[in-house]
Amino acid sequence: MTRVGFRWLERGSCRHPEVMTMAGGSLCSVDFPALVGVIEHPTRGVFLFDTGYDPAFFEATKPFPERLYRWTTPVAIDEGQEWLAWLAAHAIDETSISGTIISHFHGDHVAGMRHLADKPVYCARAGLTELRKPGRFGRVRQGLISALVPKRADANARFFEDAPAQTLSSAFAPFEEGRDILGDGRLLAVELPGHCVGHWGLAFVTQEDQPVLLAADAVWSGRSITERRAPPRITTALLGNTKAYRSTLNLLSEAASNNGDLAILPSHCRASVKSLCQCDDT
Repeated sequence: MTRVGFRWLERGSCRHPEVMTMAGGSLCSVDFPALVGVIEHPTRGVFLFDTGYDPAFFEATKPFPERLYRWTTPVAIDEGQEWLAWLAAHAIDETSISGTIISHFHGDHVAGMRHLADKPVYCARAGLTELRKPGRFGRVRQGLISALVPKRADANARFFEDAPAQTLSSAFAPFEEGRDILGDGRLLAVELPGHCVGHWGLAFVTQEDQPVLLAADAVWSGRSITERRAPPRITTALLGNTKAYRSTLNLLSEAASNNGDLAILPSHCRASVKSLCQCDDT
């Protein structure tokens, strides 16, 4: 795989009891950052892996039943994490952003889509279809807030399922196949089923020659991978499929133990950022 630039940056956070994200976890609420991947392609510009939180989240969750999402998942976004301030703080030129890669359509991963809806959106067809299904209560129960993704983004969708299959290198074993979303072998979407419908990660190699697998919400914590500690069934059954979730967790655990150089990065784990050869200190 050809290398790309990469940074793993926080944009907002939420709080959950740890026990809801990992068996045997604390009953106390824990701060979970929403991490955004900034991928610098050498010829095609910058791609964002997810968007993190955005002030749009508060607007979209004012009405009921969407307000239930806000009640059960308290969210924090400081002034420095508003869109233009966040871009400036990390020296990201907005005009250089060529598209967004969406791991899945939960609110903490797509809240910033209002800023990116007119650019290509790489995502799972199954996930977008689920987001647009009728029934607001049903969507909220699944963590989906349809208003966060402007309808005009649908016309710009490029689906993982339609991208050509490509064999992954042994650095990602036992994961065997990805989808070449740009057609040049640099960014390979990897299906990670279980968390919700249409949940995918992303495999690539950084400029420091480190293989990286962005695992999105396949787990909330690196500890879950090393200790094979899945969330309780009530969590996985509410959002997705328990059997598929635990199968994916086992594959991630095997990949971590087999490949010492592989950085597996969940989207809500600050500690996992240390897996990178070089990380952004901001």
